[in-house]
Amino acid sequence: MAADTVRVVLSRQEWELVSSLRDVPAGRLRDLLEETVATLVAAVRHPGCPEMQADGVPCDQPDADCEVCRGLEQLLATVRTRLAAAAR
Repeated sequence: MAADTVRVVLSRQEWELVSSLRDVPAGRLRDLLEETVATLVAAVRHPGCPEMQADGVPCDQPDADCEVCRGLEQLLATVRTRLAAAAR
């Protein structure tokens, strides 16, 4: 079965991300990477704020200084730091 084709305009940064994901060889690591990235994007996209309303986040800026967003920021910083250390 042929893969579905999606036509979309991407920024340079988005294209670099998509392109680098496509360069990862098939296998267990790629499968885990795709699953992890999808889970991470879902968490950041919909952080699950306790005050969240049906129309979205309770404030007009998702960068607000709330406990949930601070936790996600810390998680991302930790992952980035550990990956940088592992790459040395």
